[in-house]
Amino acid sequence: MATYTPTTPIHHIGRGQEPPLPPTGGGDDGRSGGGPDYGARLRRARLGLILTIITVCMVFIALTSAYIVRQGLPTFDDASKSYVRDWGEVRLPVLLLALNTLVLLVSSVTVELARRQAARQAALAPVQSIPGVSLGDERSFPWLWITVGLGFAFLAGQWMAWGQLHNAGFYINTNPNSSFVFLLTAAHAVHLAGGMIALLWAALAFLRHKSPESKRIAVDITAWYWHFMAFLWIYIFALLGFAG
Repeated sequence: MATYTPTTPIHHIGRGQEPPLPPTGGGDDGRSGGGPDYGARLRRARLGLILTIITVCMVFIALTSAYIVRQGLPTFDDASKSYVRDWGEVRLPVLLLALNTLVLLVSSVTVELARRQAARQAALAPVQSIPGVSLGDERSFPWLWITVGLGFAFLAGQWMAWGQLHNAGFYINTNPNSSFVFLLTAAHAVHLAGGMIALLWAALAFLRHKSPESKRIAVDITAWYWHFMAFLWIYIFALLGFAG
């Protein structure tokens, strides 16, 4: 019996578009077998991500409100028996923080490339089981591991920025302004460290040979959270630079 073997690879799927979801999936490991379908799993994961982002936004909205209110709030000075403005000034290491911002923006690009790569692999996975169909040479670039490295570089840069603040004589208790500088940057670093754990978990999904669908869910959720962390840092940097 003759079989049809296409001579043209079919790997040119939506370079700038979102690849389609596989029609069905399986259980938690992404295999077929009567479990919830893959699209539903991805939607539930994205809903959980949205709730997480809303929670983080509420935290930083509260910190921003406290930052602005405390900035104009006078305190009573026992020595002069009067109310004084003790907000103070902080000389931010602007160049280092700008470099850290650039590193985080580049990592946002690399994690997006990883997300699109994982989405494309998940979309093409059902085709790989069809006999006689060639997908061409599938090359996987380690965008996710590059993002992990850039994430560590950003955290190291933030640690260096805190060191420069200490060298300039600014500590967490120097004045209210410096307290908020350390509080806001540290709070962002803690949330970004959580994103680093998610990045490592997603990267390990590839090493453990999980199904393409499970890999896509892990990378997709991590990537959108990482984009949010980049946006949040730009907001914090602008707040400290212009409102301080």
